[in-house]
Amino acid sequence: MEVKNKSVVFDIFLRGLTDDTELQPFIFGLFLCAYLITIFGNLLIMLAINCDSQLHTPMYFFLCHLSFNDMYLISITVPKMLVSIQTEDQRITFAGCLSQGCFVAVCTIFECFLLGVMAYDRYIAICYPLRYTVLMNPCFCVILVLISLFLSIINGLLHSLMVLYLSFCTDLEILHFFCEIAQIIKFACSDSLINRILIFVTASIFAGIPLFGIIFSYVHIVSTVVKITSSEGKYKAFSTCGSHLSVVSLFYGTGFGVYITSNMIDSPKKIAVASVMYSIVPPMMNPFIYSMRNRDMKEALKKVIAKTASLL
Repeated sequence: MEVKNKSVVFDIFLRGLTDDTELQPFIFGLFLCAYLITIFGNLLIMLAINCDSQLHTPMYFFLCHLSFNDMYLISITVPKMLVSIQTEDQRITFAGCLSQGCFVAVCTIFECFLLGVMAYDRYIAICYPLRYTVLMNPCFCVILVLISLFLSIINGLLHSLMVLYLSFCTDLEILHFFCEIAQIIKFACSDSLINRILIFVTASIFAGIPLFGIIFSYVHIVSTVVKITSSEGKYKAFSTCGSHLSVVSLFYGTGFGVYITSNMIDSPKKIAVASVMYSIVPPMMNPFIYSMRNRDMKEALKKVIAKTASLL
């Protein structure tokens, strides 16, 4: 098999979820609806937070960044897929594919860190309410977001740079609807063992540490809430955590599902379909979870919709 030189620019073919041409219009409509719902829902969340002064708190500050990250994540993958279906051109340059894989890795890890930071915020709010405003001051919140973003970018760049050391064969065809680093290295003609180990190690660290932080935070939250005597106090404490726990369960649940699927199933098509669960479903569902389960967010959204309706 002919090996491509590392310095040569070549095209990659993203074959999508299916080769059935009759299903392409359905897939196009389905993903277009998911994309529009995600963008509209997360924009509405961000608008409500920025317009309502009562939501100018650390929890909603992190939620605003989570919504922006969700919009960015889905915008990296779905528009390219929609254009490919419409133009029937499945090509993407190697540089474009590698960039897409890098940005997906950055957004995925950034989501993990944000969820971990939000759990820490709830831990401080419930376990140390009198010190909350001091500990979770605006400067500290910004630092937490910047550190999370910095580590996420380092993770994405590390994997992308390591891919550049690999040699690839001609006529690369990835049976996926977007470029994942793990899928790219499968087509390397040179030894990619170090790359695979690196993906496992970084995923374990950058996704595992936030998950450990989330579990640690909620263990202490539960132990604190149990000591509250009034049922109203318990409900109020848990109600602030319900939305976050739902989002964490959805994101990590789908992520682990894809990981298990990719290790147990040797079908690239099924792995591509499973990847929809963590790259499309959580960004689309997060606005609904927060708008339906959070009383303050409901009120803020009503105000925004009322103002928008009055302007129209």
